[in-house]
Amino acid sequence: MSRQNILKLAISLLTCYLAGAIGLLFTRPAVEFWYQSLVKPEFSPPDWILASVWLVLYALMGIAVYLIWRSGLEDKSARTAFVLFFAHLIINVGWSIVFFGFQNIFWGLMTIIILWGFILVLLIAFSQVRKLAAALLVPYWLWVTLAGVLNWYIWLLN
Repeated sequence: MSRQNILKLAISLLTCYLAGAIGLLFTRPAVEFWYQSLVKPEFSPPDWILASVWLVLYALMGIAVYLIWRSGLEDKSARTAFVLFFAHLIINVGWSIVFFGFQNIFWGLMTIIILWGFILVLLIAFSQVRKLAAALLVPYWLWVTLAGVLNWYIWLLN
């Protein structure tokens, strides 16, 4: 792997983990008290699983966007997919801010619905450039699907 590709991979991974770290700034303080006080459905995963899964998902997201970047941004489809990815990270962080930071379950639900749709658009955009990049986003889309259902149940129960 060339130095340029190593740098692209490092930037891609660091950007995704930075988004996760920003979200964590809003999540961590709310988890101990507010989130623990909420009524949650029986299928709600334990908190330690949530953090572990997100670590893996951010790595997969970073590798996926790296593959798009490596394919060359001269191509309009690749450039569009690349820009959409970084726009989607804003929504990803936004959910943590809305749900945990503002402790607003309903608007968290609305944000995660938008995020879910945006990931679906990303899957399509990535698949037009590199099928493997799109496949790497599938676990993320499935996890956000579960998170959306969980968010919906929490809204109903609280």
